[in-house]
Amino acid sequence: MSIFDAIGIAGTGVTVNRKWMDAVSDNLANINTAVRTSDPAYEAKYVVAAEAADGKGTQVAGIVTGSAEGKLVYDPSNPLADEQGYVKYPDIDMSTQMTSLIMAQRAYQANLSVIDRSKEAYQAALQLGKA
Repeated sequence: MSIFDAIGIAGTGVTVNRKWMDAVSDNLANINTAVRTSDPAYEAKYVVAAEAADGKGTQVAGIVTGSAEGKLVYDPSNPLADEQGYVKYPDIDMSTQMTSLIMAQRAYQANLSVIDRSKEAYQAALQLGKA
């Protein structure tokens, strides 16, 4: 393990958590996107994280999408409503998305803290032996 492995491993965590926050942001931005009942609803995105191939850190293994079935909502005033007055919204739960956003943000911050502390430790090590 080299002295910069801590920074590299934390950097992979920063990347994964940034992609997680991007996916949650997309889900929240489309939570009120209505479509006709005959059209597919917005499919929520979920990031799948896995151990990095070299065993040092983590990586995004893929993006899984939710269901396109969505949920039917009675809204006859909506211009996209069908004959019965229904429109389709994505099946995304706001509280679950906000919880995911907070977890991703905290993990992102924790990884940045590791990078900062590692940088400080390396700088202190360089000062050893200097009067």
